[in-house]
Amino acid sequence: MDLLTAAFLTGTGVVAGIIATMVGGAAVVIYPALIATGVPPQLAAVSNLASIMPATMLAALSDRSQLPPFNRAFFALIVISVSGAGLGAALLVLTPERVFAAIVPLLLAFATVLFAFSERVSVYLRARAANRGHEMSFTIGSLKVLLPVSFYTGYFGAGAGILMLGVFSLATGGDYRAANVAKNFVSSLNGLAATLVFATQGAVLWPQTLALAVGAIAGGLVGAYVARVIPRNVIRVLIVVVGAALTIEFARRYWF
Repeated sequence: MDLLTAAFLTGTGVVAGIIATMVGGAAVVIYPALIATGVPPQLAAVSNLASIMPATMLAALSDRSQLPPFNRAFFALIVISVSGAGLGAALLVLTPERVFAAIVPLLLAFATVLFAFSERVSVYLRARAANRGHEMSFTIGSLKVLLPVSFYTGYFGAGAGILMLGVFSLATGGDYRAANVAKNFVSSLNGLAATLVFATQGAVLWPQTLALAVGAIAGGLVGAYVARVIPRNVIRVLIVVVGAALTIEFARRYWF
């Protein structure tokens, strides 16, 4: 890899880090950049996940006051989620990605709609529970649906941040900041588990991955700060727009 390519990927990483920590869907810039530099699609999937992992972890730690309590339920969720990501990564090494890629547009569309209406859905579910005479316990630790999302993160990864953000938005009653920090923390652990699997199989292109990671760390810190100060409605519109754009792009790529 020459210096020009390294500089190009580092710049791409900055943009990707901002997108990943604020919204999710950094693959929308990382994939085209890697493929443009001659990286095959399956190895691009590996490099995408490995390179964005440090940035999302630092972003989560920079706003750690918004993380949920590290009680037994949340710890169990982390273990289950990381296990799912590891299994997904192992399957990616063994099978072609086109099989799973065919349903990516459906997953992204679902995640985008879920996030767009997460606050309304949460209010409705809580009101329904109250009408039945009991309080609704809908915490991050109770979201078993996170396992398939984590599996998807390890297997393909593109748009996984939007899926996870949609799930956590329901858990936090539409609180974007809390959902985003939880998403960054859990997705970074998933990325670490998947990267370890990829590394044992020699599937990581380290020069390209490290160039992206350096830029993504800088972009991730910027994104974490912006996420704290920008109005929630602006973030919500941005996430829905990015989610819709990703859905259209992946539908065009894999269905037509």
